[in-house]
Amino acid sequence: MNELVESVEMSQPAVSQHLRILQEAGLVTYTKHGRHRIYQLNAEPLREVYDWLGHYERFWRRKLDALGAYLEEDPDE
Repeated sequence: MNELVESVEMSQPAVSQHLRILQEAGLVTYTKHGRHRIYQLNAEPLREVYDWLGHYERFWRRKLDALGAYLEEDPDE
């Protein structure tokens, strides 16, 4: 835990709270090795969010590309 705390510049209680919430959400699991807990990411639950956001990314990309093309037009033409 100390390595993780030092790498993210957060207090140990804050890191513990974040890990507990991630575990409750099913995003991390851990195994105990003596006094240590080894955490592992489970990114599968994020797939649904990624897929859902993909639809909106395509939508906004088209809109922003059209806006960029409009803004680059010469107003004198």
